[in-house]
Amino acid sequence: MSLDDISARIRAAALDAGRPADAVTLIAVSKMQPDERVAAVLDAGHRCFGENRVQEAARKWPGFRETYEGIDLHLIGPLQSNKVRQAMALFQSIHSVDRPRLARAIARIAQEEGHCPDLFIQVNTGEEEQKAGVLPADADAFIAECRDLDLPLRGLMCIPPADEEPSLHFALLAKIAARNGLKGLSMGMSGDFERAIAQGATHVRVGSAIFGERHTG
Repeated sequence: MSLDDISARIRAAALDAGRPADAVTLIAVSKMQPDERVAAVLDAGHRCFGENRVQEAARKWPGFRETYEGIDLHLIGPLQSNKVRQAMALFQSIHSVDRPRLARAIARIAQEEGHCPDLFIQVNTGEEEQKAGVLPADADAFIAECRDLDLPLRGLMCIPPADEEPSLHFALLAKIAARNGLKGLSMGMSGDFERAIAQGATHVRVGSAIFGERHTG
């Protein structure tokens, strides 16, 4: 499926939900994709991309930025505290703020550097032990803590359990965001982004449907 096809489906899903056609940002998930595939999407005019690992982004994106203007890079994978400074230099948005120690590290470096990416708090809506994210019951307190640190919170992010209906998790994330006055909802991937848009997603993260299967070597 092409970038144009995915973009058309996103616009249609937004309209079906009674939202503006341009209400949803498509994050093209380029993690573990060869450079030629990423370049093809850049050549098609797309500029918003997502990466899972700081190290991979540091290898890939400085070169692309020498050739293409206006790249908007989002970190959608876990962030180690010792990679915060590097991540804040590379990414315009970080979607995986999930613990107080990380929030404090971001706040300290933001004070030193005088800038901070837009931030999304990751919520573990399925309460899965193996998955990162603040638990739903702890989300309000963590949002308040981040605000006390003067962090630029844009919204919330979730990755629903693979074996559960994702719409239930999207609705839960939207409810937490609404009661905390947050507008951004980073939710929905290749297999469920239309259901996420129906629940209010502002950012959808689509990889394989645009690029094809990832390289794992």
